[in-house]
Amino acid sequence: MRDHDNETSDDVDNGVLAGTDRLETTGIGIVDGSTAQVEVVLPALHDDDADDDVDDVDFAATAVTAEPIEDAGSPELIEDAPVGELPVVRPAPVPNDVVDADVMVETTPTGTVVTGQTRREMHHASGADKHALERVRTARAEEEPLASRRLDQLGADRETADLLTADRLLDRSRVASAEPDGPWQRFVYAATARRVNLGDSKSSRARKELDRRIAAPLHGGAKFVPVLSRKGGVGKTSVTTLLGMALADAREDRVIAVDANPDRGTLAERIGRTSGKTVRDLVRMRGAITGFNDLSAVVARDETRLDVLASDADPHLSEAFSDRDYHDVAAVAAHYYSIVLTDTGTGIVHSVMDATLELADQLIIVAGRSIDEARLASETLTWLETNGFADQVRSAVVVLNTSRPGASLVKPAELESHFRSRVRAVVTLPYDSHIATGGPVTFRELDPQTRLAARELAALVVEGLRAGSGGLA
Repeated sequence: MRDHDNETSDDVDNGVLAGTDRLETTGIGIVDGSTAQVEVVLPALHDDDADDDVDDVDFAATAVTAEPIEDAGSPELIEDAPVGELPVVRPAPVPNDVVDADVMVETTPTGTVVTGQTRREMHHASGADKHALERVRTARAEEEPLASRRLDQLGADRETADLLTADRLLDRSRVASAEPDGPWQRFVYAATARRVNLGDSKSSRARKELDRRIAAPLHGGAKFVPVLSRKGGVGKTSVTTLLGMALADAREDRVIAVDANPDRGTLAERIGRTSGKTVRDLVRMRGAITGFNDLSAVVARDETRLDVLASDADPHLSEAFSDRDYHDVAAVAAHYYSIVLTDTGTGIVHSVMDATLELADQLIIVAGRSIDEARLASETLTWLETNGFADQVRSAVVVLNTSRPGASLVKPAELESHFRSRVRAVVTLPYDSHIATGGPVTFRELDPQTRLAARELAALVVEGLRAGSGGLA
């Protein structure tokens, strides 16, 4: 053991360490009447550490035993040692900032000395010191790492958010039921302070069921429905208008009616609104249409949300409207609408008819309730069957339009029986003075039976479109 004169040492000046060499010192004290000696080895100081704060000099110096220590405190005597040997001393607590320090154990003639050094100080230690000393690393207590878990790894008693449904959480006994539809049903519901609900009336249930049929979703892109007639004056434009209004009024998607009459068409006049644009304008500006706002400046919209694309007012210009022009208009309309109705010209051999039939998903044939009008409609079906449209004829709908008031001498039941043998369905449209005037049509002002017939026609058309696209259950 080396003795050091702390009063005369060159490395000590009034308690301040002047040198940077490795310094060893020995402390001797009396504990419980016995002499305890601890030798501490301080690391050498370096220039690059000269300005470091005290926190950077993390070290601990203790004498250790082979047995674990249950608590920590200041150094104290654990047991007496034989004469001439050092007693065993309990180590002082190690500061938190050196828990992860490297602990070096060195055996000397006077006992076992432990020197605490940080990784930074070990980096500056000489290679000879590294090989001469045994390094023992103390590890922190292992902590369970944070990690995400799959839902199937959760406990069986854990519930996910999708289990919080209205059926589970709502107290149905405290939720007021919907007000019934029907005058008597509403009276009873109000008179009993909402305690007695008789439900909707029979007519209300039928109306809602018809709404459901018309509003059924369509799949597979835009659907084209041309309205045909071989004879003028039977109400082809009126049928197109009523069908479009019934569809647009009940459905959430967009419906448009295109006036493709090569002669002067009157479809836009039936809704009482105009945009000042025609199919010819749409053909010219089709390349500049980049959104629905551009298209809405060309079409006119009525209160049911039916959009109408008018034909040219000048018959000389409208004659130039060809099948290629119709394809251009149809391509634009198909991009923004789910159902495209086409009010075709009189006859079935004009320039636009080929393109109209080529795109058709559902055919509507309009017939009057006279003998000649009925025959022309039946001959139209025959022409279509012999020209490659037999499948479209079998799924077509014939509309028997009553364009004149009063009872007809023609038996309506016989007309319906004839056309039902050739097409999928037949709808009879009653006489309505609002339509007979030839002016604008307001769907809400029509006779109830006329609206009902138009809605039944719309439901049949949607069902035919769904069956053709594989969407009908």
